[in-house]
Amino acid sequence: MNDPLGDMLTRIRNAQMRGKSTVVTPASKLRAWVLDVLADEGYIRGYEKTTGQDGHPAIEISLKYYDGTPVIRELKRVSKPGRRVYMGVKEIPQVRQGLGVSIVSTPKGVMSDAAARSNNVGGEVLCTVF
Repeated sequence: MNDPLGDMLTRIRNAQMRGKSTVVTPASKLRAWVLDVLADEGYIRGYEKTTGQDGHPAIEISLKYYDGTPVIRELKRVSKPGRRVYMGVKEIPQVRQGLGVSIVSTPKGVMSDAAARSNNVGGEVLCTVF
């Protein structure tokens, strides 16, 4: 698998289109950090680390719905393995005039765009959520 984070985001999108309450993805530290930001911002209910059917570590993500529609309307990968996107603190984009969130990987850890601005640190823009 070339893009594990992109795979997780696609699994979340697909599960929401099918109306699933949970989705399972292979575990990694980066995926857990991104899920921490999504949970803090209120886009998912939470997640827990489990063991997959093949015995490898996995993460079970509890998706969030409001009146039967998914809370996450749009989930886009920005920085890809073929083209990394780095931005300084002043260039970090606002998603939908601040209604959405950009998830940024910084030297101080993975955080939302607002947290990156308050810590005055830039980095790699991983994805945007609305």
